[in-house]
Order: sequence, then structure tokens, then C-alpha cells
Amino acid sequence: MAEIILETKGLTKSYPMSGGKELSVLEDITIQVREGEFVSILGPSGAGKSTLLRILVGLTTPSKGEILYHGIPLTKAQPKIAMVFQSFALFPWLTVLENVELGLKSYGFTDPAAKEKSVKMLDVVGLDGFEDAYPRELSGGMRQRVGIARALVIEPEILFMDEPFSALDILTAENLRGELTDLWLKKEMPIKSIIFVTHNIEEAAFLAGRAIILSHNPGRVKADVFIDLPHERDKNSRDFKYTVDRIFTILTKPAKEVPFLLEKERYQFLPHGKVGAIAGLIELVHDKGDRVDISVLASDLSMEVDDIFPLIEAAGFLGFGEIREGDFIITDKGGEFSEADTLMKKDLFRDTALHNIQLLKQIMQVLQSTSKRRMTEDFFIDVLENHFTTEEAWNQLETAIDWGRYAELFAYDYDSGELYLE
Repeated sequence: MAEIILETKGLTKSYPMSGGKELSVLEDITIQVREGEFVSILGPSGAGKSTLLRILVGLTTPSKGEILYHGIPLTKAQPKIAMVFQSFALFPWLTVLENVELGLKSYGFTDPAAKEKSVKMLDVVGLDGFEDAYPRELSGGMRQRVGIARALVIEPEILFMDEPFSALDILTAENLRGELTDLWLKKEMPIKSIIFVTHNIEEAAFLAGRAIILSHNPGRVKADVFIDLPHERDKNSRDFKYTVDRIFTILTKPAKEVPFLLEKERYQFLPHGKVGAIAGLIELVHDKGDRVDISVLASDLSMEVDDIFPLIEAAGFLGFGEIREGDFIITDKGGEFSEADTLMKKDLFRDTALHNIQLLKQIMQVLQSTSKRRMTEDFFIDVLENHFTTEEAWNQLETAIDWGRYAELFAYDYDSGELYLE
């Protein structure tokens, strides 16, 4: 069996909150990466994928647990580990060649040696002839090639990639995936393993040999799936579609617990889905016979998992839909909602939201208990910040306001920032 290059044991990352509490982003992450493995990390928004990657690289310190690099605790960034970022992260005042040389010079390479290695690596990634160009002269795909060359030129053992193609157009991203696969299979890159963060299931199935799937709030390892498909991979083949469907099923599989009591003292995490989008999804699936394959649905809508998963999850929270064997199924209540007129839709949404959504129930209790029947948004943000980061607290309240206003539970004064009963 191949050597274990990187390993985590009980990795946890949390941030201090008000009142002495802590917000867990990652909990008990235990994984192993061996030589020769291409590993993808998947999960919905809020799963802590990028946080995990930064910890593995040595850029962020975990709160608990340990990271072992060749069996030795990793306490800082290592020269044999390199990272490719989503945002290219190039210095605009440096040429392509100078951007690639930068890492080598920081390790003490002389100018001639750095230039020679950098020119060769630019040739490998298809940028021969662009050495003297500046980043502003390049397309997005070419800028990302520079980022890849800069990471590879230091000859890392492990290459980390944080959604490197998500900022690119569909065709450019597809082209770079193919080129990355060729470089990996032909051993043209001086690396032993790749760890690749993505929210695109097809991308993971096309590139990787393993998919580590994270849950969210907090991020935990939900599954570790081996992708036993030969290269070159045909996206239209039955086996490839089965793999995509299998990962989708795991990723969207609901928790066994009641949604708003996911675990002791764990606050319900509202999916970031607008009512209009949730209703549109329910009606679309209802028109298709109340059951659709989730991966097919995502493909038909040209949506990624980060886009469609919150809507499916929200429908499940509200009792309008459920996930079973990789399919999204409309419940009887969801069918009734889909066929109802506008006023009846509001009534149905109101009833199920008050029954299932913790934050909406709390908002109503507060508003009904005050003499003026109104309360500032800051009050609710203070409550939510005991469970979420400030940014996420606002996301949660904005979602609750959208749902509550649609259901005519309460109104919202944008100018004063107050929620109130009409």
C-alpha cells in the first residue's frame, strides 16, 4: 500500500463567540491522503471546505487535533506543499515569468536557475511565448495556468487546489480540467498527490479517485467515496452518471434528526433560499411527476450543487419535499402547495414554516411579547451571533425575513431596520 503523505486526526476548527461560546466550523476531521491519490473535497456552502484546505496547507491553525506530514506534526506551511487559488492571486505589476519565478527566489534559487525552471514549467502548462506578458493581457484561463505553473515550479509533493476553475467560463473550465487530467496521468507534474476542493460533483467525478464529502454546520466527514472509473472518463457513460448520482445522493441525504434539533444545543441552520426560488423548484418537479433525479435536475437547470442544494434542503425543512435514493420527491403537502392559488400558497407556507422553522417561531414570540409589537433587527442578530459568525447571522435573518414576509407573519421596515406585526 502507498505511503501516507498527509493525515489528520480529530481536526477541529472553532472561533470564539460572545458569552464565552465557540462556533465550530469543522469537527473531528480524520482523513488520510496517500501517494498517488487525487482527492476531491465536496460539500455544501458552510461545510468549511476552504477552511479545511487552508489548515492542511499550514496557513491556518486548527483549534484541536493534529496534522501529520509524513508522520511528523505539521505546524507551518511546508515548501513541498503548494496551493492554487480560485482568484488567480497574481501580482499585476509582474510579468508572467516573474510571477512564476517568485516562489523559487523565495527559496534561494539564483536568477538564472529560477528563470530556467520557470520557462520550462510555463511550457508544460501551455504558456510558451507569454513569459513577458502581464496578467491584464491574459484571459482568465491563461491567468489560472500561470497560477498552476507557479505552484508546480517549486516541485511540491502535494498540490492543493481551491475551486481553481469556478471563476472561469464553462468551456475554459472544461478545457483546463482536461489538461489537468493529462498532466496528472502522464506524470508531467512533479507531484505525488492532489487535494482538490470543489462544489461541482461532475468535476470531482471527472478528475478524482476519491471524494471526501463534508456535511455542514459544522463540517464533518459524511462519506469517503472511492471513484473506480478508468481514464479517459466519458461523462455520458452509464458508470460515470452512476458515480455522479451516488455522490449526489450522499451529499443531499438529510440528517436523521429533526431539522431544527440536529443535535444537542445545535441551532437550526436555515438554507439560503428565497421563497420564489423554492416555490419555482417545487412547481417544476411537481410538473415532472413529483419525482426527479437530483443530478439530472441540476444538469437541466444548469445549476451547481451550491445553487440547488439550499432550495432542496429548504423544501425538506418545510415539509414540501424529501430526498430518497438520489431523487427529489414532492410530498402531498408540496403537491398541494404547487397547485394552490396565491393566497392559499401563503396560508400553507405560513402553517408549515411556523411548525418547522425555529427562527421564525422565535421572531413571532418576541414580537408578540412586546407592547409595540416590533423589535430591531440588531436584537435578533445579537441572538444569532451566539451560534453563527456575524456574516452568517445576517444571512440567517435575511432568509427568515424573506420567508416571514411572504407568509405575512410579520413586516419589515427597511429604513428603521425593525421587524413588526401589522
